[in-house]
Amino acid sequence: MEDSSRKRWRVLEFYSGIGGMRYSLIKAGVDAQVVEAFDINDTANDVYEHNFGHRPFQGNIQGLTAADIDIYKADAWLLSPPCQPYTRQGLQKQSGDARAFSFLRILELIPEALNPPTAIFVENVVGFETSDTHERMIEMLAKTGFVTQEFILSPLQFGVPYSRPRYFCLAKRKPLSFQRMWLNSKLLWSPSPLVGQDIDPADDEPLQQRDNWDNYIDSCLPIEQFLEFNEDVNREIYLQDVSVVPLEMIGASIENDAIDECSVSTEDQYLVPSSLIERWGNAMDVVYPDSHRCCCFTKSYYRYVKGTGSLLATVKLEKKGKTYPLKEQRLRYFTPTEIANLHSFPESFSFPQHVNLRQRYALLGNSLSVAVVAPLLQYLFFEPNSQQTFLLDGEICHVDQRNCSNAVL
Repeated sequence: MEDSSRKRWRVLEFYSGIGGMRYSLIKAGVDAQVVEAFDINDTANDVYEHNFGHRPFQGNIQGLTAADIDIYKADAWLLSPPCQPYTRQGLQKQSGDARAFSFLRILELIPEALNPPTAIFVENVVGFETSDTHERMIEMLAKTGFVTQEFILSPLQFGVPYSRPRYFCLAKRKPLSFQRMWLNSKLLWSPSPLVGQDIDPADDEPLQQRDNWDNYIDSCLPIEQFLEFNEDVNREIYLQDVSVVPLEMIGASIENDAIDECSVSTEDQYLVPSSLIERWGNAMDVVYPDSHRCCCFTKSYYRYVKGTGSLLATVKLEKKGKTYPLKEQRLRYFTPTEIANLHSFPESFSFPQHVNLRQRYALLGNSLSVAVVAPLLQYLFFEPNSQQTFLLDGEICHVDQRNCSNAVL
C-alpha cells in the first residue's frame, strides 16, 4: 500500500519543452501531479499540449513573481534552463548571458516565496558545474536550507547507445534528506547511488572521479533497436550513388510549414547529399545499425553535419582488403522518431502534423534523456523510512529503504 502519511507531490515544471521532464516523472513512478508547466516557445508548447492535453503557461519566466508561484502550492520545482550560456561552442558568458536571467530570477524566488519548494531538480550541459551561475545556485540553495547532491551522467551508463552526458543537481530542503546523506555537497560521475548498489561511506572517492563513457559501450543495446526503418547492414554489393535524391527533398521537408506524415516515414528523404559527404566526410561521426554508440544530437542537426550528431550508414559494404567510400554506404540522418527513441521517450510520443522537420530536430536537440532523468527523480523523491511506488520494467512495484535496489529502471 502507499504510505498514507505522504501527500501527493505538487510539481512545477519550468522550461518544459516537449515534455521530457514530465515523461521522466511518469517513468519514475513518483506519486506526483504537474500543477503547471512553463515555456516561452510556442511550438514546444504545441507539442507538449498534443501529448499531455495541457498547454504550458507561455510567457517570460523572468517576469514571474513570488505571488505567481505561491498560488500553486508546489512542493517541487523541476528545471531545465537554457544551456547556451555554458556550452563549449557558445560565448560562455554564463550569468552575463541574457538567456541565464530567467533561471537567476527563479533562484531569487526561493526566499521570496511564502510556499518555497522542498525539492528542486536542475538539468543542464556539462560545463554548467564550473560556471558562476552554478556558484550562485549553490549559494542560494545553501542559504535557504537545502542540501544538494550533484551528478554528471550519460545514457551510456543506462544501456542506451547514446553519448549525451549532462549535469544534474538534486536538492532537498531540510528536514528532508537523501538516502545516502554522506554524498551531500559532492559531484558524482557514477549512477551507483541510483541503482541500489552498496556504497561504502568511507570510500566514495571512485564515485567522484570522471568516468570513461567508453567503458559502457559494450553493455549498451545496438542502435538498430532504436531505428524506425529496417536496415540491411551486410550487403557486399556496390550501390549506385544516391546523392542526386535528397538535397531538394530534405530542403523541402525541412522548410515546409506542414508535413505529410506519409512522406515523413520514407527513408530516402533523410539521405545525406554527396556534396556534404565530399566536403565534411572526414569530420562525420558515422555509425551502423549494429553499433553500440552514437553522438549527441544538437538543435542544429538539420543544418550542419559536423559536431551535431551521428549519421547512419544504412549499407555496410564489406569485402576483404577493400574499404568503400562513405558515398557508397548510403548515409542518412537519424529521423526525429529515432532521436526520440534514443531520448527514451515512450512510443506514444508524437509531433503535431504542423510542426515541420526543422522544428522537430531543434526541439529534440533541446530535450533530455528519460533513461537518465527518471532514476534521478526516483532518487530525489525517495524518502528514507517511507514506502514509494516505482515503475520497474513497465510495472508498478513498491519499495522501501530496505529494498531500494528494486527501484532500478
